Amino acid sequence: MHSCVMPNQGSPADAAAGRAGSSPIEPSLPIDFVHIHAVQAICEILSELDVDPDDILEQAGVRTQIVGLTDVVSYASLGRLTALAASQSRCAHFGLLVGQRTTLASLGLLGALMRHSPTIGDALQALARHHGALNRGAVIGLATAGLDAYVSYAPYEPEAEGIALHCERALAALTGVLRSLCGPDWSPHEVLMPRLEPPDTAPYREFFRSPVRFDQENAALVFPARLLRRSIAGANPLARQALERRIQRHEAALPADMTDVIRQRLRVAASRTRIDKRQVAQMLAIHRRTLSRRLKAEGTSFRLVADETRFGIAKQLLSDTTMSLAQISAALEFSEPAAFTRAFRRWSGTTPSAWRNERRPP
Repeated sequence: MHSCVMPNQGSPADAAAGRAGSSPIEPSLPIDFVHIHAVQAICEILSELDVDPDDILEQAGVRTQIVGLTDVVSYASLGRLTALAASQSRCAHFGLLVGQRTTLASLGLLGALMRHSPTIGDALQALARHHGALNRGAVIGLATAGLDAYVSYAPYEPEAEGIALHCERALAALTGVLRSLCGPDWSPHEVLMPRLEPPDTAPYREFFRSPVRFDQENAALVFPARLLRRSIAGANPLARQALERRIQRHEAALPADMTDVIRQRLRVAASRTRIDKRQVAQMLAIHRRTLSRRLKAEGTSFRLVADETRFGIAKQLLSDTTMSLAQISAALEFSEPAAFTRAFRRWSGTTPSAWRNERRPP
């Protein structure tokens, strides 16, 4: 029997006291945390593939922490763990396998809130609004364009190890959640995957049952916008209100970080259009000077956070896709590829082409 990492089952007092391999919430708690469910799924899959998960957990440096009564791991360590698991098991679609094990129940309060939302659109909006209560390091977005709707997954630490596997895990999880709400036969019209095309694409086609487009700038599911208006059978308005209040109380207890909030806003906007400080201040209902003061108190500035976000997206697209420099430049809203190259050299000390050649595996 593998020990693996299991969620805390004790009382609030036990949770506050901590346990072996975990610690109670403290000021140094990283804000980029992810619910423990993904680690449990990784352990189960490794065991099924006859790979000992304990050694990989140790190599990845996975250490759980407690937010309220919820066990979490850092986003970076989960990416490292997934990448190691994929390598050791020789399974290129390991992230897909992990995401397939996500259910509404595994999302806890948020899954219950989605289950009791009036429509599919309301459920996805609830997911986008409250995703940060259980998972940090990426944001869920919902948008429409003509007859199509897009639900996207956008990491705001996109250069983290295993980010391509993070993205495919999330798209598989979103698909499973939508099948829970729409019926097991539901499938998206297409799937956009920001990773190199693997040698065997059959597992992706078999799970999504729709075209999968690799080498994309964003991770997203595309489906008819009319689905957003579909009612969810058995939704209870009173249960929804109670769940919303509980989630809001949980969110209010989480550590606040203006830099993290800005990263989230910028990362969502980066998939659609460039965003400036005035727009972010309006979103947060604060004055631009207030925004600047709060960021300064955290040792940064809007320009620095914006540049870090664009730099991270650039590195992820250079590493995990074959998109041309012109395509990446356009995706990041640069006026021309030369402007992107100058900015990248300023951020990294080298050119995008040289950076890609040095880091891309053979």
